[in-house]
Amino acid sequence: MHHILLIEDDPAITLGLQDALTEELFHVSVEHDGARGYTHALESGIDCIILDVMLPSMNGKDVCRKLREQGIATPIIMLTSKGEEADKVLGLELGADDYVTKPFSVRELIARIKAHLRRTTPIRHSSTKQLTFGNIEVNFTNQELLLHGKPVKLSAREFEVLHYLIEHEGTIVTREMLLDNVWGYNNFPTTRTVDNYILMLRKKLEENPAHPKHILTLHTQGYKFVR
Repeated sequence: MHHILLIEDDPAITLGLQDALTEELFHVSVEHDGARGYTHALESGIDCIILDVMLPSMNGKDVCRKLREQGIATPIIMLTSKGEEADKVLGLELGADDYVTKPFSVRELIARIKAHLRRTTPIRHSSTKQLTFGNIEVNFTNQELLLHGKPVKLSAREFEVLHYLIEHEGTIVTREMLLDNVWGYNNFPTTRTVDNYILMLRKKLEENPAHPKHILTLHTQGYKFVR
């Protein structure tokens, strides 16, 4: 689960963003002034920083500058007020990776966060080419799947989802992880999209889709593949 640090002093914006990011299964930490935000951002384990320009005790531009001076390479997305072009330019010159102008679309901001996380997350190379589990034989190289020896038609995307689950066998796979690594957020899919694909896979692969044995749901967390 990715850890987002939100440094913002507006209570309404903070609450709205915190709820939206949590719904997308991000772990969210919040600081309401620049100095505390700067100190928090120095800690390890922060994957992306959402940083307002206008903050008490230390403004966002100074926070950004000092973090880069300390060698912190965490992606920083700055929040600027409409028309403050100088702040945008200066923020980018100080090392910010991106900026969003208030008022902004939460969906757009989440998409930008995802894009920056993709650039900073190491790509995991697939190793599983074929596998047998239960009454299923799957060959990912040829995109062929047999259930009880009979072919079952899966779409290319369904093969990708199944492959990703199998590659992470025994571990929790969040909807966010699937969106990042299978869809890439290019078309702004939602977590509901993932649920629909899981449902389709279960209908095609599980003996009893209502009580799956291989593609399990972990409430509020995501999914897990077991043989």
